[in-house]
Amino acid sequence: MILYGFNPNQMIPTAQALRQKGKAARAVVSFADQSTFIPVDRDVNAMIDEQNRTRLPELLELRRERMSASPFTFYRGTALIMAHDLSHQAITGAPLIICGDAHINNFGLYASPERRLVFDLNDFDEAAPGPWEWDLKRLVTSIILCGEDLGLRDDQVKEAATKAALHYRYELRKLLEASSLKRYYSSIGETDILDSASPKNKETYKKVIKKAKSRSSAQVISKMTQNDAYGRRVFSENPPVLTHLDAALAGDVQTAFEAYKQTVRPDIALLLSQHLLTDVARRVVGVGSVGTRCYLLVLTCENASHLVLQIKEASQSVVSRYNPIVGSPLGNLNPEKNNGRRVTTYQQILQAYSDPFLGHFQANGRDFYVRQFRDMKGSFEMNELTSQGFLDYVEGCGLLLARAHAQSPNANYVAGYMGKSDAFEKAIVKWCYHYSRQVYQDYEKFVR
Repeated sequence: MILYGFNPNQMIPTAQALRQKGKAARAVVSFADQSTFIPVDRDVNAMIDEQNRTRLPELLELRRERMSASPFTFYRGTALIMAHDLSHQAITGAPLIICGDAHINNFGLYASPERRLVFDLNDFDEAAPGPWEWDLKRLVTSIILCGEDLGLRDDQVKEAATKAALHYRYELRKLLEASSLKRYYSSIGETDILDSASPKNKETYKKVIKKAKSRSSAQVISKMTQNDAYGRRVFSENPPVLTHLDAALAGDVQTAFEAYKQTVRPDIALLLSQHLLTDVARRVVGVGSVGTRCYLLVLTCENASHLVLQIKEASQSVVSRYNPIVGSPLGNLNPEKNNGRRVTTYQQILQAYSDPFLGHFQANGRDFYVRQFRDMKGSFEMNELTSQGFLDYVEGCGLLLARAHAQSPNANYVAGYMGKSDAFEKAIVKWCYHYSRQVYQDYEKFVR
């Protein structure tokens, strides 16, 4: 039950031992426990206000506006509240590296370094070691809220929620039965997406893929910039979404950019050395991220080609704030001392392919990470999919969440706990339905 290394003092539990341990955990945390939502007494608005204190005050009204659009958009902006609530629910106690905010809009298309279009998780602001159930419950609850927002029938919503959980359970076991390298290299590309699409949705998927391929630094330069008096490409103002910085802050960004270059791979550092930073502007992004500090950079090469990078503020993960589990799959390596490093580290673990420009820095007492902006990044508009298309999409999300979780050592424990019957996903879906009703109540309080 233990695998010994060249040095007998080095050992790891076998996959079979971990699965048996996970199976035994059902006697302590049953599926009935997993299905039971325990209401938590908390002040939602006070929690949101507390989070707003560290954000840019001039953007808070925009954040409220975006979160007020629907219960689902409100849910997207309240990862903090859900992590708080999840910390009061049943957990098996096996830590994995988790996304922390695995709702269905945080999956999408982007380019691999080989310029292959892949579909995967694409938001890691909350990524950290934590209970694996938190990611799955965040995903399934989002499917229920989004499906209801789209006007799907109750049976269609339930089928989608169940399918996502089922495919998570099935794919995790399948990946763990493959070799470690096959598990590591597994991914979903555009060919896989089109091959699995129903005939009615194939054309919709092709349009999304085509649009994603057109999103590049060159497109950003053509649509969002103009020449200044010196012939430099600079951002065109579009307040409050895109605005220039005062001279002092722009100078700080220049200094920070030099620090960022010390954290990237040597080949990327060499490439960046052939560029000049020619403009910087503040950019408002997302729903939950509105009010955090986010900037876009124009970099110009000697041949007048351009690269656009994004700087994004990284705060403490909501998972880390409420996670009751002690320990991490990374052992003594603790990237959480620097939240920019935390985001980039866990992104590289959870994604099949990651942006080679990922890096981080600290400035003015805050942590930041850097990545490419719109590098063939695309998303599926849920309201443009048929009910079968929505079902195909959420199944893919379940598969990819399993792929991300399969990279952590305790994944076999999770597979053993879930087992081979459908009892587990029934329990998860039941909990998520109860929690979705809580979200509706919280949304009403927020809007009032």
